[in-house]
Amino acid sequence: MKIKVILIGKTTDDAIRQIEADYEKRIKRYTGFEYGHIDNSSIRSGPEQVIRQKEGELILKKLTPSDHLILMDDKGKMYTSVKFSEEIANWMNTSKKTVVLVIGGAYGFSEDVKQRANGMISLSQMTFSHQIVRVILLEQIYRAFTILNNEPYHHA
Repeated sequence: MKIKVILIGKTTDDAIRQIEADYEKRIKRYTGFEYGHIDNSSIRSGPEQVIRQKEGELILKKLTPSDHLILMDDKGKMYTSVKFSEEIANWMNTSKKTVVLVIGGAYGFSEDVKQRANGMISLSQMTFSHQIVRVILLEQIYRAFTILNNEPYHHA
């Protein structure tokens, strides 16, 4: 199984980029992993609905028909770290070829993207900046694989 994380927008914060690169390297020890950004710099102004729609079109262009799409959304299902690791194990056991986790833009996801999605996950009921959500998601993916492999990271 391969996991892809797609983010709307880029970060200019070197510290965040360094943490992202570290977790990307760690996750690749366990599974195929791809981490990418969608440039939304040309569509950041205008009505929220138009921005959401245009970002949605860019997201859908990145997908293949067989991708298992999971949206990171505050209305999604919440997991403990152990339950999230069990969900990843389920994806592996049900032969999902590619699971795509998407962190959307500031205004959320278009209806087209929501219709295409196979599920939604919430990392918290709190609101976090996109900079922090990136790091939290990557850390939880890494943590999940250490749990599945009975490694001490989860309790260290």
